Amino acid sequence: MKRLAFVMLILVLTSNAYSNAIEEGNVRYHKNCHNCHGPAGMGVASYPKIAGLDFEYVVDRLNRYRSGEKIGSNSGLMISMARKLSDDEISKLAAYLSSIN
Repeated sequence: MKRLAFVMLILVLTSNAYSNAIEEGNVRYHKNCHNCHGPAGMGVASYPKIAGLDFEYVVDRLNRYRSGEKIGSNSGLMISMARKLSDDEISKLAAYLSSIN
């Protein structure tokens, strides 16, 4: 019984941490990303839709931009934006973006 209670506690803590990451990612998104990708991540003009992308994909892309890799026509802007992000901020942005449609 104690083991079950411990497992349940871990699940609740993990769920709360993920919810907090999504909320913090939302705040970060609306500080920097929404101007180009739109308030709901649906894309604006030449900037793509990023809402609903897989967590791993977002982390990979932001890490590649942060390292200076050119990936598309907006790479210059994305590289300059991503260079400012920490690993933690990238994870939170990815949690937020993967949580919205």
